[in-house]
Amino acid sequence: MATRNTIILAAGKGTRMKSKLYKVLHQVCGKAMVDHVLTQIEKNKMDNVVTVVGYGAQNVEDALGDRTKYVLQKQQLGTGHAVLQTEELLGNLDGETLIVSGDTPLFTAETFAHLLEYHEAKHAAATVLTSVAPDPTGYGRIVRNDIGIVEKIVEQKDATAKEATIAEINTGVYCFDNRTLFDALHLITNDNAQGEYYLTDVIGILKQRGDIVAAYQMDSFDESMGVNDRIALAKANQVMRDRINTHLMQNGVTLIDPASTYIDADVKIGTDTVIEGGVSIKGNTTIGSDCFIGAHSEIQDSVLHDSVKVLASFIEKSEMHTGSDIGPYSHLRPEAEIGEQAHLGNFVEVKKSVIGNGTKVGHLTYVGDATLGENINVGCGVVFVNYDGTAKHHTNVGDHAFIGSNSNLIAPLEIAADSFVAAGSTITDSTEKFDMAIARARQVNKPGYAKKLPW
Repeated sequence: MATRNTIILAAGKGTRMKSKLYKVLHQVCGKAMVDHVLTQIEKNKMDNVVTVVGYGAQNVEDALGDRTKYVLQKQQLGTGHAVLQTEELLGNLDGETLIVSGDTPLFTAETFAHLLEYHEAKHAAATVLTSVAPDPTGYGRIVRNDIGIVEKIVEQKDATAKEATIAEINTGVYCFDNRTLFDALHLITNDNAQGEYYLTDVIGILKQRGDIVAAYQMDSFDESMGVNDRIALAKANQVMRDRINTHLMQNGVTLIDPASTYIDADVKIGTDTVIEGGVSIKGNTTIGSDCFIGAHSEIQDSVLHDSVKVLASFIEKSEMHTGSDIGPYSHLRPEAEIGEQAHLGNFVEVKKSVIGNGTKVGHLTYVGDATLGENINVGCGVVFVNYDGTAKHHTNVGDHAFIGSNSNLIAPLEIAADSFVAAGSTITDSTEKFDMAIARARQVNKPGYAKKLPW
């Protein structure tokens, strides 16, 4: 039975990145480059996906998990040698094999599908995905004969002066008849400037045998961009960001200034949400419809339901329910859950706490390790004192309670529903329903004493 297979080449060290991080794990819009490649491959429903790893192998496997099989290229002897490492898994299969590099994060599933369809239609032994580069320096060149048939692929370092002027470049993506591929891999040599076994040499071998070698030229050069250094990484991020933002706007999201709006690849945003400039939305974040995200906000790995308003605030690993709002200049730390129609004003920090429906925390307040019920009013400057120097403790506040300004609630503590904490109190004991708790020194005035002071 014929199979569809993919080999992802991810074994190179990437020395030009000048980084401790393995090259293919550098991120583009919040996702490792090799993860982008695998995500697009998965949309084409392959029978087998094998990733060739080398340097940083365990880190790549940790990043991709069981979505792919792995083989190890112990010595970096070139792309042909890398593909040959998959022979034990794929060598005896009928069908076709797509080969793509793990440092090309901009390819789309549609391009891969078109390449596969073209390869099948041409009944080719091999099909090369090509593009026309504005500056082909550094890329392998596609050498065609007088009638346009592919003759060979020449690497930059092996190209003649005439070949170096060719603008059509090899994107590093191929489709092969699987058995033909592995037969030819055993025939390539390392007689070249790099002393490596080039996958591209398979094309020349197939041409000499009289096999059909086709080339599918894609429309977008940007999509074929490989990332070998930090400059290319920045360009790839820009291209991906433009693609993400365009898709969102086409689907009903308003971006006031797309050029300064940074949205990761896995973010989901509903229709009629408005996002101002300078906003970063990262990780696995979902934002509902009719939301407003004000300028210079940052949201990471969070869920915002419909009609949420965020003004210049930082939200991480938290959830805001329908109609709630926050900011400006507030911070939701991990495991904060904000109820429907709840209000968090300016300079409010919430950590590992639940704020109930309709509750208001106006400003200059820290809520940590607490559960607040519904329709509570928390005054200015309140501190939920949750840490005793050794352990964190929890505070519960019941519905309709009132917490006066500049109060300290020292956990563990139970503030009952409908109870009242007087402003300026330091509360250490729990309250009962309808209690008013007051814990502050009684004021004493000293007549005339101010005259003795030095000013």
